[in-house]
Amino acid sequence: MVATSHEHVSAMLRDPRFGHGHVPADTDDPDRPQVSFLRLDPPDHTRLRALVSRAFTPRMLERLRPRVEAITAELIGAMGGEADLVAEFAYPLPVLVITEMLGVPPEDYERFRGWSETLARSLDPMLPAGQADTTERASLEFRAYFRELLAERRVRPGEDLLSALTQVRELTEAELLATCVLLLVAGHETTVNLIANGVLNLAGHGMLHRAADDPQPVVEEVLRYDPPVQLTARTALREAELGGTAVPAGTPVMALVGAANRDPAVFPDPDRFDPGRFDPGRAPERHLAFGLGIHFCLGATLARMEGEIALRALARAAPELKLVEEAPPYKENVVLRGLARLQVRLS
Repeated sequence: MVATSHEHVSAMLRDPRFGHGHVPADTDDPDRPQVSFLRLDPPDHTRLRALVSRAFTPRMLERLRPRVEAITAELIGAMGGEADLVAEFAYPLPVLVITEMLGVPPEDYERFRGWSETLARSLDPMLPAGQADTTERASLEFRAYFRELLAERRVRPGEDLLSALTQVRELTEAELLATCVLLLVAGHETTVNLIANGVLNLAGHGMLHRAADDPQPVVEEVLRYDPPVQLTARTALREAELGGTAVPAGTPVMALVGAANRDPAVFPDPDRFDPGRFDPGRAPERHLAFGLGIHFCLGATLARMEGEIALRALARAAPELKLVEEAPPYKENVVLRGLARLQVRLS
């Protein structure tokens, strides 16, 4: 079953009768992969999300703002007259932010890059045969790395997110490691796509200047028009109803977020890229790029902040930015919509 309208996708995401159907592994063994709270249902999801939220506070995120601005300026300053915006800007910015936020040494950046790309690819339901072994290897390496780092933080805690998470005594080692995997992939890959998709659409529509003074409505329109996450899935945990249609228990439902965000019943002229629809003083219907309900994206505030800072700084530093390729290539992933490359001319 597939939900495509804004009404039906919204209803399903809010309805407790639809969930993931996963249960956490009945073990504290850190060598056995644990399902992250993103894929759990209440009461397990409620407990784990509440615990992680203690360390993921607005105060901690706001403390990151000056560092995000500094990293953004450094990356823009390092780009030449022509650059691959994905490799040189959209990708390293959120990686550097999330690794600093977690407290990962800078020299491990490249290791994170490989793990992140592999684990993000694993979200694709059309994963090619043979890819599962690569994903499992990356997951094992990632958990082994963070097991050592978490042990260090317990002995010598700092001001980073990992140190804060180690202080949440109710989290098991396996749950901590699953959370680290989630924060890496969800806190990084989607923001890469937000920034790159934003530049592509702003430059392609001759609107980059719109981000120079007030990037907030620009980011919201990018999230609506070209969302980094195109779809999500749920299962009917018990007999339910959606849009007047009976949904038997156990039925999987695919929610097409990209389609719902272009529902003409909610967004007038939905195929037109128009940041003005989110201008202050207007009250458009909420887009669904971050989901709804209990699984609403925990990192939405951070993603918005990074997107706004990145697009505003780029618009001010390179107001004449031009796209070199009319049809840049995309990564092969039906869930995450992201560019593999975006060649731009900055001046």
